[in-house]
This record gives sequence, structure tokens and C-alpha cells, in this order.
Amino acid sequence: MLAAVGNGRLKANGRPFAHIARFHPELTAFRRDLHAHPEIGFEEVYTARRVTEALKACGVDEIHAAIGKTGVVGVIKGRSTASGRMVGLRADMDALTMSETNEFAWRSAKPGLMHGCGHDGHTAMLVGAARYLAETRNFDGTAVLIFQPGEEGFAGAKAMIEDGLFDRFPVEAVYAMHNWPGLKPGTIGLNPGPMMAAADKVTIEVTGKGGHGAHPYLAVDPVLVAAHIITASQSIVSRNVRPVDGAVVSLCAMQAGDVHAMSVIPGKAVLVGTVRTFTSDVQELVETRLTELCTAVALGFGATATVKYERVYPATRNSANEAAFAADVAESLVGPDHVVRDLEPSMGAEDFSFMLQVKPGAYLRIGQGGEGSCMLHNSRYDFNDDILPLGSALHAGLIEQAMPLAAA
Repeated sequence: MLAAVGNGRLKANGRPFAHIARFHPELTAFRRDLHAHPEIGFEEVYTARRVTEALKACGVDEIHAAIGKTGVVGVIKGRSTASGRMVGLRADMDALTMSETNEFAWRSAKPGLMHGCGHDGHTAMLVGAARYLAETRNFDGTAVLIFQPGEEGFAGAKAMIEDGLFDRFPVEAVYAMHNWPGLKPGTIGLNPGPMMAAADKVTIEVTGKGGHGAHPYLAVDPVLVAAHIITASQSIVSRNVRPVDGAVVSLCAMQAGDVHAMSVIPGKAVLVGTVRTFTSDVQELVETRLTELCTAVALGFGATATVKYERVYPATRNSANEAAFAADVAESLVGPDHVVRDLEPSMGAEDFSFMLQVKPGAYLRIGQGGEGSCMLHNSRYDFNDDILPLGSALHAGLIEQAMPLAAA
């Protein structure tokens, strides 16, 4: 069965999509309400309450709140649970600290906060799946729906795990998806390896000797040292990392001196940046070389440099079997011509990586792009509501096909 939704251009196969399409307007209203009330990591009080209310209305079997501070978990049992199987689905709930410049009715009502990454849509899609799964229960096992706080830099996935998420709900696999403006609506992409890079934070403190700008020979200029470190750091990837291994070193900010003191050489300069890698070997190589380089460059100018290297998010790596399974489910929904099984990894980062370190699973991208669409973290970004039933149906398909009912 092939069903259309929204403007009629987005179509998908199967009962889940046709079923969910019937309450598409309700999902859209729910999503837009979340968009108008953005909340940052671990402050998703309104969002968690709305999710809890929606899950109650859907008729899920259990609702567990305050996991990982503001996380919510819904549990739905299938028509049978004889298999003893349990599969998890995850959606992130938090917004960003940025100002929205859209003018539609559901724009952010909170200055300086915005759903600029589509987590409002991710939450709505998982709620849509919850409603369908609770109404039909066409599976043998237990579905665990994870509404996660604090993805945007707060490591909410890690917080939920440390709060006993997988001890209380021992899923055999876990899946997540993220909207992607770079793919057309109706297209789903993934690969069986790294989907997102590890994100590390680097802080470099250069200590010299302050002095007068007219007499630099009496000082050790940390600004000059920092400038050489910035330039030299760009040799790390090009001259140390194999071309087939991805890595990025970006020093994005420098603080030194006073802009109102044109003739004062400061005593210190601080650089802050990020390193992105896909493998632990390359990650360790870059950390070692950056530390050695900063120390040596500073020494050459008579200064000192210290490097603080913080590993923030690990790389998001799909497990091969679960990625292949998720791609098969996607194909059953939209057809093989609309599934990209070798999607190019992104140098962005994602804290679903913490869940994939503990459980096998897969992270998918669901296309939402089109004419005039904005990339993520853009002040004019908005989630494409046309794909809500498709994302919900994909979530539902992962549950039904992972834990099928025995043939009568």
C-alpha cells in the first residue's frame, strides 16, 4: 500500500505510514507547540510535561520521568511479549541558545532560545510512533521510547545511562534519527560505520612576558606565539594523518590583551578550539601532536604553553548488523531508490554516541530538505512538518520488524 501525506509529494509504503498519516495534523500542532517553547539541556520541564501528557493520551503502558534529570521513557508492550525482546528508540528534546528570526506564528516565544536543530520534530515523530504502537501493538516484545534531554553539549545521553537507563530497560538494540536538510524529503540515509565525528575541546594557554608595544624586545609576546601556534596546528592533519582518515583541527577563538590598550603587550593569550576525528587512534595522534607542537613553538619564542584536551563526545558509530537492518526497514517504507546506504559521515558530533558505546544500534538521517530550506543551527531554520508521519512510521517499522509477531 502506497500512501501520500501533506502536499501529496511525500509517499511511503505500509500500514504504519497510512495509520499515522491520519493524525498528521495533531503531530504538526504538537511539534509547533514545542517549537514555540524551546528549552535548553536539563531545563526541558515544559517539554517533558508535554511528552508525558502525550504518552498518557496515547495509552502507553508505563511512563518513567526524571531519568537523567529531565528525560522521559515510555514503555509499550506488544500484543505478545513471549519473545522477551526489547528494542529502544531515542529522540532528543532540547533547543539551542540562539535567537530565531522567523516570523511564523509558532516561532520561539523565548528570546535567545530556539529549536534550531529540529529536536522538536524528533520528539513529535517519536510521539507519533508511540501512538501508533500503542494502538496496534503489532509486535512481540517491548518497545522502549527514550526522550532524551541535553543533546546540545550537555551529554544528556550519558546522564541517562549513568542514571540507570539501560539497567532499568535492557534493550538489545537502540535506534535514533536526525533530520537532514541536505537530503530530500522521503530520503533516508545511513552507513554501517561512523556517522558523526568525536568532538574534543582544546584550550591552549600561552604564557609570555608582558611589556610595552614600543619595546617588544623587552617582552615575550604571547600574541605572536599564539599566531604561530594557530598556523602550525594546521599542519597536524595534512602532515600527520593519513588522507583516508578524517580529522579536523579548528582553533576558533583567541583572547589576549585589551582592545583599548593599543600599546600593551599582554602576559597571556588563550586559544580555544575543537578537534574532530572518527577513530580513537587518530584522536590520540592529534592530541599528542598538538600538545608537542604547542610546547615546542612556545619554547622557541621563550614562552610556555599548556594544552587542556577534553574529550566531549565520542564518535557516533553504527554497528554493521543494526545499520543493515535499519536500511532494510527504510527500504520497506520508501523503496530502495530513496535509501542511501553509504551516506557520507559528518564532522558534526552527536551524544547518541554514548548509547552506541553501550548498545548496538544505528543512527539514521531522514531527509527534510527542499527549495529554500536552511541548514541546522540557522536562525531561520524550521522543521519540515511534511516528514512527521514518515519519521514516526520509520520508528514504528524498526519495532515491528525487529520483533515480529509469530505467524498465526
